[in-house]
Amino acid sequence: MDVLEAVSSRYSCRAFLPTPIPEKVVREIVERAARAPSAGNMQPWRVYAIAGKRVDELRALLVPRMTTELPKGEGTDYTIYPEPLTEPYRSRRFMVGELLYQSIKVSREDKSSRYRQYARNYQFFGAPVALFFAREKAHGPAQWADIGGYLQTVAVLARGYGFHTCPQQAWVSFHRTVREFLNLPDRLMVYSGMALGYEDTAAPINSWRAPRESLDAFASFQGFDS
Repeated sequence: MDVLEAVSSRYSCRAFLPTPIPEKVVREIVERAARAPSAGNMQPWRVYAIAGKRVDELRALLVPRMTTELPKGEGTDYTIYPEPLTEPYRSRRFMVGELLYQSIKVSREDKSSRYRQYARNYQFFGAPVALFFAREKAHGPAQWADIGGYLQTVAVLARGYGFHTCPQQAWVSFHRTVREFLNLPDRLMVYSGMALGYEDTAAPINSWRAPRESLDAFASFQGFDS
């Protein structure tokens, strides 16, 4: 698979097969992704990869809490979405939510079913491997951007290996639990989680794709020869 296909076929997969992935392969993906650029070559990312019993243990910690703590969980270390969320960003977020729930035939009024689907975040959507990305609390906007670039590189490389991923900032809502589970040093904070595995092609929730704006909606070009 070339890089063009890897980028175009990447999507946030929300139903995985339980097929295990060897540690050697996960190590290769995480290591190769370190070629992602970073300001001053700081390489500010810190990655925690878990699989097997460790994934099962974390899932088990969250199961009894889903009925009483969603959607806020433990609160967050940082605000994921600006408040208020202005246009066109609000409409884009609304649309992707509608497409997701339409794919599994859950209406807007069916709050209990929506919460059950949201709770699958904390089961990694059935993926056999989970990654957590952490950052230094003292770092600033440039390092946040660098970690985002690293995360995207992991997702694209995973496609090259035949896998799919789902970046999961939802885990920020249970950052205290994740911190204790992974034994994170006090200087670090959870930036995002990520599910990694083989997609379940039969799952309806994997049948749709989030739309993207046209090029002219977000880019301008100046000074080019015709």
